[in-house]
Amino acid sequence: MIKDVYIIDDDDSSIVIFRELFKDDPEYKFTSVKTQQIDIALKNIPSLIVINEDAIDRDVVDLCRKIRKDEDNTITPVIVVSSKGEKEHRLRILQESIEYFIKKPVDEQYLYHTVKNLNRLLSTNRRISPLTGLPGNVQIHAELKKRIMKKESFCVLYLDLDNFKAYNDVYGFLKGDEIIGFTAETIIKCIHESGMENTFVGHIGGDDFVALIPGIICEKLCQNIIAQFDNDVVKYFTENDLEKGYIEVANRKGIIEQFPLTSLSIGVVVADENRFNNILEIGEIGAQVKHAAKSVMGSSYAVDRRK
Repeated sequence: MIKDVYIIDDDDSSIVIFRELFKDDPEYKFTSVKTQQIDIALKNIPSLIVINEDAIDRDVVDLCRKIRKDEDNTITPVIVVSSKGEKEHRLRILQESIEYFIKKPVDEQYLYHTVKNLNRLLSTNRRISPLTGLPGNVQIHAELKKRIMKKESFCVLYLDLDNFKAYNDVYGFLKGDEIIGFTAETIIKCIHESGMENTFVGHIGGDDFVALIPGIICEKLCQNIIAQFDNDVVKYFTENDLEKGYIEVANRKGIIEQFPLTSLSIGVVVADENRFNNILEIGEIGAQVKHAAKSVMGSSYAVDRRK
């Protein structure tokens, strides 16, 4: 994946240095941006921004503030390179949520590795769900592989919401995001309150979650998660829908259909020591057992203990 790095200076003095430094890294693309072009440049959402303070005809603090207030670039890392190394000046810049201040003269290798490490960190963070703050599929797969290789006994809980699309159609995506966030918090809270160690919770995507817990006993935890979910999910529905016990959605033909209120299904795979050779086998069984849980009306769980 190409990493677009914008070098902000008004005299093009920095771009040559960066291109030479990264000549063996074809995934990096460097673009020189004049300060008067900053509004246009920010619309492209670069991977990283480097400001050469000595080569701009604008107050650097104001420029940093403008970048940070741009909605699309709130997480874009920014490095300021400057010969003005006074503590007060450095602090004013860092107070604008700027990641690095590098004082000139710059050690080129230091600059090179700073840019590389910031991009590595950003790539890692992008694997985490921005909605729930939970790790995504890369970390989920790594965690499953680790436990299989260690020949541990553990349970895999596959959790997802029932009738979630109908909820989104009626209440909108923002409310849908809220109920997904609530589901994540409920899972985390119940696992934390169980007192178990060596646990893991991940967000597969959408309304799908996974939790890994040690040992092969999980019924009590599933019961607690469902009880907590069912008790608190009511706050995401109107009084009218709660009274009816269902929501009404028009299908593609304009016919009104009734759907039960959103519930939670949990499919559990018990991974006894040596039961599985790889994560694909766990995923196949997980899909089957989750389907069994979803076939039951309302929140429910199903456990697969086959040898």
